[in-house]
Amino acid sequence: MDSEDMHLDGNAAAGTLRDVFARDVTTAIATCRSCGTRGAVGALLDYGQEMGVILRCPACDAPLLRLVHTPGWLRLDASGIALLVIPDTASAPQS
Repeated sequence: MDSEDMHLDGNAAAGTLRDVFARDVTTAIATCRSCGTRGAVGALLDYGQEMGVILRCPACDAPLLRLVHTPGWLRLDASGIALLVIPDTASAPQS
C-alpha cells in the first residue's frame, strides 16, 4: 500500500478541527515567529478594530494573529505564530 492509498481529503479531519476551534484559546501558549517569546494568547496585546482583531507580541510588537470579519466569512491569519499549544481539557484527568 503506497501513501496515495492512505490519505483522505480534509473533510476527514472535520471532527478534530471542530474540537480545536470550539475551545477558549486564551489559555493556549503561542510562540512568536519573530522573536521566539512564548506566552498565553490572553497576554497578547489586542489592537481590536471595528472589522476584526490584531493580536501582537508584547515583547517585539510583531502581529501574531489577525481575525477579520468580511461578508459571509471569518478570515484568520495566524502566520505570526510559530507554534500554538492548546490545553486539552477534554482529556485532562478529573479530580
